[in-house]
Amino acid sequence: MSEHPVYDVLIIGSGAAGLSLALRLADRMKVAVLSKVKLSEGNTLYAQGGICAVLDAKDSLESHIQDTLTAGAGLCDPEVVRLVVCEAKECISWLLERGVPFTEERDNQGHRQLHLTREGGHSHRRVVHAADATGRAVEISLEKHARQHPGIELFEYHNVVDLITAKKLGYPAQRVLGAYVLDIRQQKVKTFRARIVAVATGGASKVYLYTSNPDVATGDGIAFAWRAGARVANMEFIQFHPTCLYHPDARSFLISEAVRGEGGKLLLPDGSAFMHKFDSRAELAPRDIVARAIDHEIKRLGIDYVYLDITHRPAEFIRSHFPTIYQRCLKLNIDMTRQPIPVVPAAHYTCGGVLTDSNARTDIAGLYAVGEVACTGLHGANRMASNSLLECLVFAKQAAEDILKSLPMVPMPPALPAWDESKVSDSDEEVVVSHNWDELRRFMWDYVGIVRSNKRLQRAMRRIDLLKAEITEYYGHFRVTSDLLELRNLAIVAELIIRSATQRKESRGLHYTLDYPQTDDSRPPTNTILEP
Repeated sequence: MSEHPVYDVLIIGSGAAGLSLALRLADRMKVAVLSKVKLSEGNTLYAQGGICAVLDAKDSLESHIQDTLTAGAGLCDPEVVRLVVCEAKECISWLLERGVPFTEERDNQGHRQLHLTREGGHSHRRVVHAADATGRAVEISLEKHARQHPGIELFEYHNVVDLITAKKLGYPAQRVLGAYVLDIRQQKVKTFRARIVAVATGGASKVYLYTSNPDVATGDGIAFAWRAGARVANMEFIQFHPTCLYHPDARSFLISEAVRGEGGKLLLPDGSAFMHKFDSRAELAPRDIVARAIDHEIKRLGIDYVYLDITHRPAEFIRSHFPTIYQRCLKLNIDMTRQPIPVVPAAHYTCGGVLTDSNARTDIAGLYAVGEVACTGLHGANRMASNSLLECLVFAKQAAEDILKSLPMVPMPPALPAWDESKVSDSDEEVVVSHNWDELRRFMWDYVGIVRSNKRLQRAMRRIDLLKAEITEYYGHFRVTSDLLELRNLAIVAELIIRSATQRKESRGLHYTLDYPQTDDSRPPTNTILEP
């Protein structure tokens, strides 16, 4: 029998997507939220830029839609894009009602209004932000409300081992019934039962050696949804953020796109600008173009980094608009009001993921996917800046409305078998996990990074096949640990990225290959969909 009562909804993940969904449901049903570490830790906390919404009279919904479609390089679903853009204003209002302290300014009449900034790919100022730490402001506000809500039960330091489905238990109909979950503090696997399960675990950029993401971004939800039988799509489209701080003491610290939005220039060591050679939009080109341009110059010149320079703006402007970045750089003896910032590209965002419809439903009955873990059709082949937090909010709203309508028809899950570890032992070779983790992330960076080729992808596939075999053997013999679960999930994510990249015989959006450097315009573009 299960160790916990039956939940109406089990939400796996506690970022903007997971907590928004929980808060939209908890007045009407019993909700559990699982977090792999502490509740606030995740990509949302570190999101700097902001959230897109058409709030300026000079802007329009059609303009936001068109900018998103342009960035997506022909693979966005136009209906999904329209849905998200049209829901943006309501979602900003929903966050304001929950006390998110967005940055404001005074208009010409002295009235207070939200300050809007501009980022790459946008034709207008439409990015609502909380200085340069928007994600932190959103996460802290949502966490506060979630902790206070009596309808939400929170489980920190709980890492999902696998979803439990009816098919795995021998039932004819495929449906999610709950999850096996490792209580990291007690080192014990528990059984959670739920009528509905929502995956909101974020992205998978820790599959790469260099990333802007925190350590928890190991693609868990993509991997365990895949193992459960859900399709995934467009995993070849990994967004590399152009400007991660380059410093031996600064791990995974992002220099927000808003710095370029407010006039920051990318420079070579001799002080010369170069972005105009690659795109007429220069520093405001979409991220894939900027990242490839920086990568090209680094390899061409044999240098470790380029510079991002905003010293031409007033010092007070820089300090007030980018306080977090300013302070972080200052601690590393970089005064961004006087000195350019050394930057390199780093893996940042997973545009593909678990395939969903416009209500966040996956292939498996009762299983939803919300946020970066999902492939909704919004981003296509390249995500436009600050559409990511917006996607979390809109699809949390969509999922909540769908769950509220459908829950009365959802049966209670049956009693579930307990996790069986009678045939395993404690590992005496933990070094295997750390060694495989390091090897995987290195060959993914070298062979499946910003610029790919058939030969590089073949090398990567040979290595992932060997690693998967080692990990499967290890997993079968020893008790699970959080590190082992993450490694197992990363190996699946790596394989999905490699398989997807191998299937695409063109360069499009974030996927660039030396063997097919042009976009194939001879036929309508298609998504890369993988079947379990």
